[in-house]
Amino acid sequence: MSGLLIVTAAGPEDPTRATIPFHIAVNGARPSGTEVAVALAGDAAELIKPDVTANVLGLGVPPLRELLDKCIDQNVPVYV
Repeated sequence: MSGLLIVTAAGPEDPTRATIPFHIAVNGARPSGTEVAVALAGDAAELIKPDVTANVLGLGVPPLRELLDKCIDQNVPVYV
């Protein structure tokens, strides 16, 4: 089976762009049975800091904290 690696460099300064890769991973790819992982590059590496994660609220997508919890629940790896 093929897999999907979602690479993002969007950081907390653009919360919607920063949140979308996690949303795609846990609410799209993983539920459809696709093996998926998220790779954080550049400014996106800031997203794993607890004080940053709690404050990333994109428009039209769930909060980043909720999506990261789903990554853990669904065994979606996040690489920095």
